[in-house]
Amino acid sequence: MSQLRALLRDDRGASTVEMALSLPVLITFIYGIFICGLMFQANAGMQHALGEGARQATIFPIQDNTTIKAKMDAKIFGAGGGTFTSSVFDAGAIFGCNSPTTGTNYKTLRVTYERPISFLFFNAPNLSITRCKTVYVPV
Repeated sequence: MSQLRALLRDDRGASTVEMALSLPVLITFIYGIFICGLMFQANAGMQHALGEGARQATIFPIQDNTTIKAKMDAKIFGAGGGTFTSSVFDAGAIFGCNSPTTGTNYKTLRVTYERPISFLFFNAPNLSITRCKTVYVPV
């Protein structure tokens, strides 16, 4: 009986068990914060590329959409591990973009960033950000 009491009072190794239980949760939180930061960086790069594409379309109006797309692709910056997709459309509503303007003097610029998320033991759904900008193109 005295050995059982001594065993119950012995707290050696308790910190090891606590660390083993809390460390995976802590690492998951740190990884999530890191991924969130990468998504903010990608968002900033997308906004920059949209601004440069809009500037290109407005200042040099006699261009085809591939020139504007090439300018946007050259100006995109952000985190590695994901894929950026840029596209330029003539006027009208585009899937994923809220473009209420109609007419021939408008272009809709869109950039999408998609990143697969893989934790150590399981895969999470892909994270995706889409940004659009409607630009008036003078004739």
